[in-house]
Amino acid sequence: MAGTNSSEIRVAGVGRLYVAAADTKVPTTFSTDSATDWASWKNLGFTSGDGVTFSKKDKLEPIDVWQAVSPVHFVYSDRDLTLKFSLLQFNEDTLPFFMGGGGVDAVTGSTGVYKYDVAERPFADVRALGLEFSDVRASDGSTVTYRFGIPRGQVTAADDIKLARKAASQLGITFTAMSAADGSALASFVMKDSAYAAS
Repeated sequence: MAGTNSSEIRVAGVGRLYVAAADTKVPTTFSTDSATDWASWKNLGFTSGDGVTFSKKDKLEPIDVWQAVSPVHFVYSDRDLTLKFSLLQFNEDTLPFFMGGGGVDAVTGSTGVYKYDVAERPFADVRALGLEFSDVRASDGSTVTYRFGIPRGQVTAADDIKLARKAASQLGITFTAMSAADGSALASFVMKDSAYAAS
């Protein structure tokens, strides 16, 4: 709806992050238990209170001409779509995701001991990333739910891990979307929100 409408303001009160095999689409079914909708995905658990930072940056190259001091046209040369967040849980899903792939193995002959090997050089670790958040609207108490999915992408930056006595260690990640060979969408929003209904 055009114009001012406070019921269309969104606050990402509670959210979750999920990871799945590359080319997995964000679920479009909204059941009473969202975990059922995300059944083929792995929940990445707790994240820091900063939540998720969504970034879309397009790079345009100006076309200059002799006859004008301003550009007469722009050519798109790059699109960078990223999600940045910090995971708080260390487990068999989060550590390999942060480190760039691979898996955690049980150490032979030792009960309850596990090992993760950091590769000598980086390898492509393409995955799908999903995000969901809900907001309770103050105007009528109803809940709206947003989902965002990147079907193909990978971790392109990892923050330093600080090990300290007074703070939880965090796995800070920047995840960047990648184009699919078939030219499908780079990412998708799926919303259960009546604000998008045609008037």
